[in-house]
Amino acid sequence: MKKTLLAITSISVAAIAYANTSSDSSELLSQQCKISAEAVSTLKGLRYGNTSIRKDVAGLINVNLKVQENKEAAQQTLNRMVDDQVNTVSALEAKYCS
Repeated sequence: MKKTLLAITSISVAAIAYANTSSDSSELLSQQCKISAEAVSTLKGLRYGNTSIRKDVAGLINVNLKVQENKEAAQQTLNRMVDDQVNTVSALEAKYCS
């Protein structure tokens, strides 16, 4: 289940990304945040540990974002999502992706 979810989200982000660009578009950054919120919410619901959630979602971030600063910012946002008591996708998106 976990690997299937991560594969689907990875494919979704890859479809949005521009294959030959050297930077990350604002749309890609927005989509990455939303996908991170979806993955965090789903994995929390499945009662995965925080370390496992961070590791799995960080892997998606590192694969899909190209600019190091964007990766670091997405990682910080991910950490805040994981530590937050909020579990719903919509609440995580509203809080961290706006």
